[in-house]
Amino acid sequence: MSLYRHSGIGMTSDRTRARMVERLRERGIRDESVLAAMEWVPRHLFVSEALSIRAYEDTALPIGMGQTISHPFSVARMLEVLRNGREMQRVLEVGGGCGYQAAVLSRLAKEVYSIERISTLLGPARKLIRELRLPNVKLKHGDGHLGLPELAPFDGIVLAAAAAAAPAALLAQLADGGRLVMPRGAGENQTMVLIEREQDQYRETLLEMVHFVPMLPGVA
Repeated sequence: MSLYRHSGIGMTSDRTRARMVERLRERGIRDESVLAAMEWVPRHLFVSEALSIRAYEDTALPIGMGQTISHPFSVARMLEVLRNGREMQRVLEVGGGCGYQAAVLSRLAKEVYSIERISTLLGPARKLIRELRLPNVKLKHGDGHLGLPELAPFDGIVLAAAAAAAPAALLAQLADGGRLVMPRGAGENQTMVLIEREQDQYRETLLEMVHFVPMLPGVA
């Protein structure tokens, strides 16, 4: 996949992204660093050419293997909650998919590690991350339930798939003072949850209703 694959919409993609960001601002996203990151990342490169014309709509789009690229608002909202106005050093993303959210995170954290369980999604995502020249992003093939203990602790962990509860391994890999954001629940009954670690205590805050694909165990 080439960065020039979508040259036909290249003249308008900057303006289209700017309009997307304005819609995010109108819907309540206030973190200007998150908005700037959303405006910088060319979302149309992370979907198929057939869907590129819809890349800046606020909708999830299929990326193959039963997975989707999340709504721009969902990405912006989760990262706004994750960042909470602070500088982030090392962040873990669970459910890397096409690499879009990791690319956005690259503008918000010093180091970004992203786990994806489906190997066929990793190749195109890695290629795009290289072409966008994002050396602070590393994509890993693995089971997101297990996290990356060898790289812990993380001062931010974000799950791009819904689980019944935060995996114990991920909670253990959260730094003291760190924040984990995830969709919790199943089907239509999912809620965005913020979990903050204070030494050995974990405080939960329930946020708005969301809808994500389920988080599955193992690798494929």
